Amino acid sequence: MTLRFHWPKLEFSRQFGGSLKAKLHLFLLLTFGFVLGVAVPACAQSTKAQLEVSETIFSLAAALNGCGYDAGLDNSVPVRQAVRSEILQATRKSPEAAASLSAICQFQREHQPAEAGRDIPQYISLALELGEPPAFKTAIPEYDLPPDAAHVQGVIPLLQKFYQTTGLHDIWLKHQAEYDAQVARFHDPVAGAITGTDLYLKMPFTSYAGRRFVVYLEPMLAPGQVNSRNYADNYFLVLSPGTGSVEEALRLEDIRHTYLHYVTDPLALKHARSLKRLEPLSELIKKAPLEQSYRYDFALLVNESLIRAIEARTLLAGKSNSEARNEYVDRYMRAGFILTKYFYDALGPFEKESTGLKDAYGDMLFNISLEQESKRARNIAFASEAAPEVVVRSSLAHHERRLLDEAEAQLATGDKAGAQKLALQVLNDPKRALPISAARRHISSAPCRAPMIPVPSHGATSIWDEFWTSRTPATKR
Repeated sequence: MTLRFHWPKLEFSRQFGGSLKAKLHLFLLLTFGFVLGVAVPACAQSTKAQLEVSETIFSLAAALNGCGYDAGLDNSVPVRQAVRSEILQATRKSPEAAASLSAICQFQREHQPAEAGRDIPQYISLALELGEPPAFKTAIPEYDLPPDAAHVQGVIPLLQKFYQTTGLHDIWLKHQAEYDAQVARFHDPVAGAITGTDLYLKMPFTSYAGRRFVVYLEPMLAPGQVNSRNYADNYFLVLSPGTGSVEEALRLEDIRHTYLHYVTDPLALKHARSLKRLEPLSELIKKAPLEQSYRYDFALLVNESLIRAIEARTLLAGKSNSEARNEYVDRYMRAGFILTKYFYDALGPFEKESTGLKDAYGDMLFNISLEQESKRARNIAFASEAAPEVVVRSSLAHHERRLLDEAEAQLATGDKAGAQKLALQVLNDPKRALPISAARRHISSAPCRAPMIPVPSHGATSIWDEFWTSRTPATKR
């Protein structure tokens, strides 16, 4: 038996006035074979993800560099220093360019976040929601912007002027070949991280239709820092390659970690009832050094435990690493992810079976014993500091999605009034983190005579996308 790979093919397309956007299309073709000792059934699957560069992210990052952002400069690839020098030269030649940069720097000083280390990430969050230059229009309504992006959206008109007065597009085009070279450099490593994960989980990428997983490379940012975002059903990473070997230059483990969230988070949303059964365990994590979102939504903690268990099994594979694997599991148990050991043990039988995680996930949840895991959790000496977060998400969005899935379950039993009550609870919450457009897709029609209009699907996996949203009688038919 052999395993055949059709390795990722790198394609380029020119868009928006000659701007070159590099895209990585990852294709995986499996036939009969074995991976990590696991039998892979005969099939032909397509795997697709994207490795891109973005002129929008470049523009914001370049402006921040012009304002003195120099974190990691010594370890950055040469293009960063070259762009910084050209921006400095442009501002010295043009008073307009100097004034436009000064305005951005003043804005940055006036919009420092309360939390240390969140200054640059808030601009990355905004860049991910902006369209192409020179307009930099928000891709979604302003009221749907993530909170940190909304905090700095006032920089957009300043960025527009800076882009025009400094001739930033010409600088971008001048260094396009260097950006393309970085994409080519990390093509195979990123492909390997994703396809290797798909193989272990036995989940073809095609099962994620309508969702996106995108890795952006931006050399103008500090190497070694990963900005990972989960917006609705889509996952984005923005990272900067450094110098040295591929392993040193790019944090592949963070790419893989975010991809595991991309795979497992939708599974949690489909098993809301099973996860609700586990909520009594949340009483045992009160003293754990966990980020607040895990206290809002126990499903997040369950999936993080599963992901850390998968990493222990795969990143530290091999019998000779059993001690290192146990230490890895123990580290995250003490960090508060109290089901890591359970999932680590459950993955042993999973590796020997042909069933993929999509089908095995429900059984893993069903087999969790509250009594045994409660006893295990009570014996944990929790760490004093939290484990570093990789994926940044709204602390409330998953809580809201769980409420919507409970509403879906009530709808399935015929309780339309109860289902709509829960859905409207999310929509009417002034602290709502889930975008209105996403929440509305989950509201079913109440029994009334009001006209009904379809809600377009945005690729969500919930059956709620098939329902209709009730509108007022004044709405046109």
